[in-house]
Formats: sequence, C-alpha cells, structure tokens
Amino acid sequence: MNEAVVNYYYNYTPVGDILVIACCLVFAILFRTAYINRSKSFLIFRNILILLAAAAVSNICYHSFALSAASTPPAAIYISRLIFHLSIFGIFSGYIHYTKEILHLDKKADRIYLALAAAGLVLVFFFDTLGTALHLGIYIDESGEIQFGFDFFLIFYILYSLIILYMILRYRNRIYKKIIVGVLLTCLVSMALMVLKSIAEQHSFTVAAFLFPTFAILYLIHSNPYDTEIGAVNITAFEDLINYSYRHRDILLIMSLYMHDFDEKGTKFPQDMQDTIRYYNHHFFRGALLFQISGGHIILVADIAKNPDYETRLKEMTSDFALQHTKFRYDYKAVFLKTLDEISANNDYIGLIHYLEENMNEQEIKHVNEKDIENYRKHRYIISELEDINTKMDLDDPRVEVFCQPVLNIAARRYDTAEALMRLRLEKTGMVFPDQFIPVAEKYNYIHSLSLIILNKTCNQIKKMLEEGYRIKRISVNFSMIDVREPDFCQSVNKIVCESGIPFEKIAIELTESQSEKDFMIVKEKINELKGSGIKFYLDDFGTGYSNFDRIIELPFDIIKFDRSLVLASGSDAKSETMVSYLAHMFSDMNYSVLYEGIENEQDEDMCINMCARYLQGYKYSKPIPIAKLTDFFEKKA
Repeated sequence: MNEAVVNYYYNYTPVGDILVIACCLVFAILFRTAYINRSKSFLIFRNILILLAAAAVSNICYHSFALSAASTPPAAIYISRLIFHLSIFGIFSGYIHYTKEILHLDKKADRIYLALAAAGLVLVFFFDTLGTALHLGIYIDESGEIQFGFDFFLIFYILYSLIILYMILRYRNRIYKKIIVGVLLTCLVSMALMVLKSIAEQHSFTVAAFLFPTFAILYLIHSNPYDTEIGAVNITAFEDLINYSYRHRDILLIMSLYMHDFDEKGTKFPQDMQDTIRYYNHHFFRGALLFQISGGHIILVADIAKNPDYETRLKEMTSDFALQHTKFRYDYKAVFLKTLDEISANNDYIGLIHYLEENMNEQEIKHVNEKDIENYRKHRYIISELEDINTKMDLDDPRVEVFCQPVLNIAARRYDTAEALMRLRLEKTGMVFPDQFIPVAEKYNYIHSLSLIILNKTCNQIKKMLEEGYRIKRISVNFSMIDVREPDFCQSVNKIVCESGIPFEKIAIELTESQSEKDFMIVKEKINELKGSGIKFYLDDFGTGYSNFDRIIELPFDIIKFDRSLVLASGSDAKSETMVSYLAHMFSDMNYSVLYEGIENEQDEDMCINMCARYLQGYKYSKPIPIAKLTDFFEKKA
C-alpha cells in the first residue's frame, strides 16, 4: 500500500464515530423517556439519526477493512464504503426532506426538492459503483493494494449544503428568525469542522460533523421539556399525542381535572399537592402522561391497550382522589372520557372539556356519554352557523328570527309596545333559544351582527305595520356592551333605522347597567349621540346586580325595567314591597317610566300597578311570539 494511502487510513481513529453511535443511543433513550412531539417532521428526524448511526458503523467497518485489505475480500471494502456514502448523503436528503416539511411548501416546490434529494442519492450510488468499476474512484488493484482516484465526496457535500441553505434563505419568512439563526450557526460549526479535518488530513470526525445540526433541531424544534415540579408537559404536547394516537388508531383514556383556584397567572400548586400530582402521574396507570393545559387545568392520559383493566384503575383513582379532597379542599371539576374518532379528527378535546365544565357544578365528576357528545356536536354546529352569519352579514339572514313579547301600556290600556327577542332557526337543529347561542355569540364576538340583523328586521316589521294602520308606540331591541363598544355602533343603528323609513322614536334600545368606568363613559357617549335622533333607551334588568344610582341618574334613560326578581320579592313580604314601591315612585318622580317584567298572574299585575307601573310585561299577557303575530295584540287606528 503506497504511503499516501497508508497515511489516509492510519490518520483515522474510530473515536469520532464511536461518539456518534453513543450520541444516537442517548437520543434513543431520550425518545423513550422524554416527551417528543411525534409529528411527521419528527419521524424524518428520527430516520436521520438512524442513518447517522449507520454511517458511523459503516465508516468504522470501511476503515477496518481497508487497513487489512490484503486479507479482506474487496467486496467488503466496496460495500461498507458504499453504505457509508449512501448513509451520509441520505442524511443530507433527510435534511432536505425535513426542511421542506417544516416550511409547508406547496405541492410543486415539494416535488422539486424531493426529486433533488432522490436524484442526489442516485448519483452518489452511480458515481461510487461506476468509479470503482472504471478505476476512477477508490479501487483495489491486481496486487491487492487500495488505489485512490477522484474523490467526489466534497462536490456532493457542497451541492447538498447549497440546496439546504437556499431553501432556508428562500423561505426564511416561514420560520421563526431565532430558529433559523440557531440552525445556521450550528451548520457553520459543522462545516468548520469539515474544513479543519481536511487541513489536518484527519478523517475521524466526518460523521460527527453531521451530528451537530441534529442537536440544534431537537433542542429548537422538538424539545418539549417536563415541568420538573409535577412532571407535566404542555398543551402542544397533548395535541400532538392526540394526532399521533388518531393516526395509529390508539384508544386513550383522558382524565381532566380543573381547579380554578390555580388558574390565575403566577399561581402554583402547593408543594404537598405537587407531590400528590406526581403520585397520580405514575401510580395508577401504566405509561400515563401528564399535561398542564393551564395553571389549574391538568390532564392525565393513559393508553387503554396498556391498561386493559382501566375501569378498575379509574375507580381506585377516584376513590383515592375523594380522600385527598378531604385534605386539600379545593374546588374542582373532573371529566373522564375515552378518545373518539370524531373528536380526535379535529383535535378538539380541550374545547369539549371546556364546554362540559361550563355546565358542571364544583366537586362534580363527569363520565362523558353519547348525550354529552351529541350536545357538544350541536354546540359546535351552532358556532359554525354563527360564524357564517357573522361573515356574510346579511341583514335579512333567514336563520335569525325576531320574536316579540307584547308590553301592556297601563295608561292607554292597550298593547302598543313590545320587546324584540332573538331566535335562531337552523337546518340541523331547528329552533335555538337565546340561552343556547347568545353566550356563545358573545364569547366569539358574533353578537353584534345578530343585534343588527334583529334591529333591521324589527324596523322592517314596524314599517309594515305602520303602513297597515296599526298603533305602535315603539319596539325595543336589546344590545350588549359588546355592541356598544363597536366604533361604528351609532352609525350602524342610524343607518338601519333611516333606511327602513320609520320614525326614530318607534325604536328603543335596551342596555344593562355597566360596572366599569370605561364602559360607563362609552354608554353615556353613545346614548347622548343617538337620543338626538329620537331613539328611546331602556335600562334593562334593574335589581339583578350592582346598581349605582349616581350613574343611572347621569345616563339619560327613558324607561327603567324592574326585573322579575323584584316582583317576586315584593310578593313575598311587605318590607320588600315597600322598598320596591319607593324606588318605582322615586324613578317616576324623576320622569322615568317604570316597566315591570315577569308578570304571570292578576296578583302580580295589581301589585305592580299599585307600585307605580307604567308598563307591564310577562306570560300573563303573552309568551314571546313571532314578530309578525304582534298584529294579534296591537290595535289599528280608528
């Protein structure tokens, strides 16, 4: 063997490749013990590590065989070298595949980069085998000595590096800047190592140079560390587990615990509770994982295949939990369910759990059944319809219906006012009542579009009834603080009423009292702006909460609506009746009209008339009816 060849192989030591193999084993251990997001990109990353280990092993074999070329079959040298090259450039192809995956490229670009990666591997195989056959690369001559030809390794190394660099820079706006910087700087360290080893004519760390980017990828992209205090990982990890289990058809048991006392920012579980949570994490279910969704919301997940006796284990855990609750005494809501394809497909367990919790009492444990899923399915459908209504913003949307409750005018002894109420009529559910959709509409900020649709339809019906000769003093429409906060609230209301062609005084706006100073100022500004046009204003639900008389007096309301609770209180004892009557007379003396809600019988009616009522509303007169049926109550002019 000539001197150059001898120096090439004797300058190699397996220490670098052994280090790579050891690191790959450490990665494998971490994958088993830590929680890693098992996304498609992670699977590619895992294959890169497998190729790293294969490259390290084949490199050791190749150099060992080459040093004993005289006694080693040439095929062993050629094959080990081919495996080494295919593994190294397979790693490069894996990096290309991985990069395009996290960049979310379109189909055309995706196919181009896949083709480049595959073409590179084909060329590596072609040059390696053809170079050996034609004595253009490394080959063993007739005397059994290794001869060096042209080394194409550096060319492919540069080409692959340029492709990856181009991808990162070309689509840099699709990745968080700090991740790009971290990966690129790590790649520069790897390239620097490749340059230094070439200058030193040292070939022991070729594979090790490919190891550094894997550390960067794992740390920057796939790391999902445990909370060291309770052993939980975050909500992203939970969603990743659901996706993974859905793809692999695994059935999971989900155990959710919510304690609102710890949901405030900066609040932590006490030390003894942390110890208890760690105990639950590993004691009752094999292979269970704990996730912290928010400060006071934790979810324990167990694979049912690993826990065939999960029902017995669940009973044991809930019994133990009842004992623990006598010690800690914190309010809680617990939800238990098995994964379902319908919910897993949308990864919507957090939404389902929050929906169920909103309708649960404290210290309640719910085992989810088909009825719960059906109710949630309906809930999601209502949300989707509300979103569509909000997006289309059709003021005549047929899905939004106006119902009205007639109001008795005491002085005129007739029905000439009413309150407009929202209803939804949806294709899959039929009639949907306000308690089912208004909180949802407010939560997702869809309520304003509904309010404007109700106002528009109410104005149009008033217009029709006026043309038919009916006596209409006014019809009131409810608006929330969410509506009033809209910058164009006054403009929208004015526009709808004006375009309908009805007098502005035929419309009233009902508002509940605001508790915040900021909202109070907004309400005051909007009322003053709209009252100039003739619109009347009601203070709704007086008596249900905090009432600041200074603020009520400062706001130019026309009518004060006494809530049904005040009617009930007045009928229960003389002291309450005296107090309510005094308030009503006080408002009347200040030129406010008083309207009592919730009148159900003659006793309520007589009592409220004696308590200075100007208007009465309730089931004694009518339940809410479609607005078109107001003609059954309102009179025509003589």
